Amino acid sequence: MNDDRKRWNEKYSDPNFEFPDDPIPELERRTSSLPDGRALDVATGTGRNAVFLAEHGYDVEAVDVSDEALARARQRADERGVDVDWIRADLAEFDLEPDTYDLITVSFFAALEHLPDLKAALSPGGVLVYEHHLRSSDPVTVGPSSDRYRYRSNDLLRACLDLTVLVYEERRRPLADGTAAVATLVARNSHGGTQSYPAVAEGTDGSR
Repeated sequence: MNDDRKRWNEKYSDPNFEFPDDPIPELERRTSSLPDGRALDVATGTGRNAVFLAEHGYDVEAVDVSDEALARARQRADERGVDVDWIRADLAEFDLEPDTYDLITVSFFAALEHLPDLKAALSPGGVLVYEHHLRSSDPVTVGPSSDRYRYRSNDLLRACLDLTVLVYEERRRPLADGTAAVATLVARNSHGGTQSYPAVAEGTDGSR
């Protein structure tokens, strides 16, 4: 068993280890404007994004290195009555086929080195929704203990400027057991100066 798999299995075996139950807020808010079809949820954890997408008609694959996380995710899917293709794998060893997914979601997984392959796996017009912890001078209580696994301001944005960036935001927001500093990106695999930009309703949390 590799070190990452062992570490995450230990975390997800801890009954006190909490992870958000709800999907990425920007994903939930934009569901009606996102392309339908095939979705990939990277580092799915307990399956909050994957199950949400399956409930909205997507054909979902969800990958995570942890057996314990996937066991919890399967239970969540069973309780909701949806089907997801759960895949136990390290992303570095996962075969990402080009032009495959209409939607890719990533939450709280430091994966900048994998972004070229993730972007290539988007179908034309496919959308990436990515959320991760930030380094911050503000008081935060959730996220990695070391800045090594947090992004600097604009790291995620700079890594995705070859896509059409629809949303990029850095802010503090509440999570399951505290407050986090978070970067959120929504970007489409499209190019050119004249494009369609779907209207999105105001978020219930006051977000734009």
